[in-house]
Amino acid sequence: MIALEKQARQAIRDAVNHNSRKPFYWGGLSGYQQLGAIAQALESLTEAVDETGYFKRLLSQVNRALVKNRKDARNLAEAHQWLRQIAGCLHYPPKDPCTTNFNSTQVTNNMEALLQSFTPNPKAQFPQARLCSALKKRWRLHQQELLACYDVAGLPQDNLQMESLFEQLRRHQRRISGRKSTRELRNFGQAQILFLAESEVVLLEHIRHVRLSDYRACLARLTQAEQPHRFMQSLHHDPEHAITKLVEQYMARYAELSISKEFCQTRVLVPVHTE
Repeated sequence: MIALEKQARQAIRDAVNHNSRKPFYWGGLSGYQQLGAIAQALESLTEAVDETGYFKRLLSQVNRALVKNRKDARNLAEAHQWLRQIAGCLHYPPKDPCTTNFNSTQVTNNMEALLQSFTPNPKAQFPQARLCSALKKRWRLHQQELLACYDVAGLPQDNLQMESLFEQLRRHQRRISGRKSTRELRNFGQAQILFLAESEVVLLEHIRHVRLSDYRACLARLTQAEQPHRFMQSLHHDPEHAITKLVEQYMARYAELSISKEFCQTRVLVPVHTE
């Protein structure tokens, strides 16, 4: 029960401090939606189980945070919709770069029309105004650089694939050396290759030398160590499903404890007479 309550607190802290650098994935808006899913799950739990004083107090705090930030979340969601429209004008992310039937002139006309229609109120719509100001500034300064990828065949619109590969090399370097610094990758990161075995036969021979009991013990420790990370991954992927599953586990555990408590209360001790 304590472990399930701890996971609920972790989910709430993650929703409040949720951030991300992924394209079109806004941490504040996603965290608010995650917090709303947590509130719905906690509300169903408090209705189904009577003895949930801790979760009732927790639900009141979550609902207060939702009410307090509802207006900001609404403005942020509208700004996110405008960001989607901007991405549509830029045809980003590209579906198939080899079959593009538009050029920089068409993209420029679409963006100019969008800028003319995007006029938010700076006082009542602060996120939209900040997005509009940043868009106009960057479009004015970097318009020619942004439009080059539409006229040059094969030129990508971003460098995300290269950054992803470099991040994988950094993680491997930390795992191999045990050091936090990855400054060496500036010299040989583009040519680093990790060999695990010369062939599948050699790899199989190494695996056969490991005892099954040791393998199962290590696998159990690894699974236990990865449980918090897997919970956070499922929470970010589908917060409603993750919290609902957590509530179901809590209710099942509560039912087991209730049955054992009733059994202890109704048990009759029969004295045994010895001669």
